[in-house]
Amino acid sequence: MSSKEIHKTAPKDKIPNGQKFAYGLGSIVNNLLGGAIGYMSIVLNVGLGINPALVGTLQAIPRLTDALTDPVMGYISDNTRSKYGRRRPYIFIGAIFVGLVFALMWQLPEGYSEMFYFWFFLIGSIIFYLFYTMFATPWVALGYELTSDYHERTRLMGVMNFMGQFAWITLPWFYAFMENDRFFSDSVQGARTLAIIIGVFVAVVGIMPAIFTKERFVGKDKEVKIKNKFVEGLKKNVALFFKGLLITIKRIEFLKLCAGTFFLFNGIMLVGAFSSYITIFYVCGGDKSMGATYMGLFGTVTTISTLAAIAGVTWISSRIGKRKTFIIATSIMLFGSLLKWFCYNPMVPWIVVIPAPFIAVGMGALFTLMGSMIADVCDLDELETGERREGMFGSIYWWMVKLGMALAFGLSGFLLNGTGFVVDFGGAQTSSTFFWMRVVDVGIPAVGALIAIYSVASFKITEERSYEIRSELEKRRSKLVNTEKIAPST
Repeated sequence: MSSKEIHKTAPKDKIPNGQKFAYGLGSIVNNLLGGAIGYMSIVLNVGLGINPALVGTLQAIPRLTDALTDPVMGYISDNTRSKYGRRRPYIFIGAIFVGLVFALMWQLPEGYSEMFYFWFFLIGSIIFYLFYTMFATPWVALGYELTSDYHERTRLMGVMNFMGQFAWITLPWFYAFMENDRFFSDSVQGARTLAIIIGVFVAVVGIMPAIFTKERFVGKDKEVKIKNKFVEGLKKNVALFFKGLLITIKRIEFLKLCAGTFFLFNGIMLVGAFSSYITIFYVCGGDKSMGATYMGLFGTVTTISTLAAIAGVTWISSRIGKRKTFIIATSIMLFGSLLKWFCYNPMVPWIVVIPAPFIAVGMGALFTLMGSMIADVCDLDELETGERREGMFGSIYWWMVKLGMALAFGLSGFLLNGTGFVVDFGGAQTSSTFFWMRVVDVGIPAVGALIAIYSVASFKITEERSYEIRSELEKRRSKLVNTEKIAPST
């Protein structure tokens, strides 16, 4: 078989459009939950007067907790057997409860101390992230197993990522909604109302993947074994969990994807606030209104470009493969990051928007291709271990992303301080401060992109190899039809 041969997806491997749409709705909920708490947290400082350092702590600690619970939820989901499947019951229950908790945690009472608000929100956030994990981890794993076709996986992830971008269109407007004095007396009241709206939306829309998608794998004989394992006691289950965890993190091809994502995504997250500060105080000379306009334009152009990039990446990937497409897209993002240095120009402020579409190409490709490539790794893992562990792979992947986000949030303030930035100086920062702010903002994402390209360049599961693995798995399953460990659900 020629390495250039492009396989056509068989009708049986195509996911119905309704199921793709339902799964994509989960992406809107997932992105909305992940972003809303960050965009709304400004109210804790501006509305309630909580120290910015405590606000940063409130964002970091729950994310660390979330990262630690993800692998546990992945293990539970992989080893759950019910007539409704391994993933769907948790998606259904998790969506309802995470929406409820999100609405409640923002009902902050008036007239209390800073530490009261700190502990109130910290406890609420930890509970929120527990239910967020219950929803998100099985939802991610479900996407890895909806089809066994190399290209259909990318199409699914393209639909998922495309739909998820609509959450990012609304998120930048949350603060303007909460501060609208025509509707609310202050931003705290606005946050209470917005949280209820989001909570209801999440509970209603989040259950759609559980209702309208169909799981492919259900283990009948394994059901008895797994039940017996739980009966045998907690100690043995802990040992089984860590055994599966170790096998997963030793999968070299999987680690390449984790490394690529970690450095690319968190390189952007680490300096996420820098672009705003540079735009307002350097490009616009401290004019916050003007700076907000260009920040909004940058966000809008980025979102539109990301939507276009997702469609383009999905199409190109079917022609040249996922690995090559990722390298090309990330290289374009690298160019966009470097271009920012020349587009931070106080004399021509509007050109600050020019790098946005180039950067969007890399971000649009990242989660479209990574999810599809991890699904390919899951097949390789089954071939070598006999187990289906989409939940474990998905949870560890997102554990790595969330851990990186927590570190990024924690370190970004120190980086900003290290440049010598003082907010009271406004647009009158020293030339040295502005220089180092731009160095950090341009340099860290550029280095992250280079490391990501290096990490993924040697990924070995090509289109040809993927179909070979699938063929071997199908032969094995046909031989075990009478004593199958994994069987298609009816």
